[in-house]
Amino acid sequence: MTKPRALLLDRDGVINVDKAYVGTIDRFDFMQGIFPFLRAALDLGYRLAVLTNQAGVARGYYSEADYHRLTAHMLDCLRREGIAIELTLACFEHAAGNPPYAHASYWRKPNPGMVLEAARRMRLDTARSAFLGDQQRDMQAGLGGGIGKNLWLTQEQTEAPAGVTLVKDYAEALTALSA
Repeated sequence: MTKPRALLLDRDGVINVDKAYVGTIDRFDFMQGIFPFLRAALDLGYRLAVLTNQAGVARGYYSEADYHRLTAHMLDCLRREGIAIELTLACFEHAAGNPPYAHASYWRKPNPGMVLEAARRMRLDTARSAFLGDQQRDMQAGLGGGIGKNLWLTQEQTEAPAGVTLVKDYAEALTALSA
C-alpha cells in the first residue's frame, strides 16, 4: 500500500496575513484565496498539516493559551469551509525568548524537526509530499525533512535554491502541486 502524501503549510503569510506575531483572534485574517486553494489541494489527494514557528510565545507577546484559542478558531473556520487540517504543530521556543522557552529547538524552522514529526505522525511519503511556505527557513525545513516539493510563496525576485520552486500565488502553487 502506498503511503499518503500531504501538503505541509506554514501559517503566517500562507494561511493568514502576516502581521508579525499574530497570536490572538482579533489579529487573525485569512489570506484571500486560501479556502479554494486548500479545497483544491484536498481534491488532488493531499492531506493537510500546519507547521508554525510561534516565537511570540517565547517573547511574551501572547501565551500558549492564546495560541491554542486562535488555532481552534482557525481550524473551526476551515472546517466550515469544508477543509480538514489533520495536524497542527507549533514551536514556541526561541533562543532569544523568555524562560522557559529561551532555548534552541530542533522543531524550530529552519530545522526539520516539525517536518519529520508530521511525517512520522501522518505516516507520510515525504518524497510525494509538499511544503508551502513564505520564508527561506520554511524551504530549509522542507528540504531537511526530505519533502519532495518545496514551494516558496514569494513576490520577491530571488533565486530559488536547489529543490525549491518559487510560486507567486496560490494558482502557481496549485499548478506545482498538480505536476
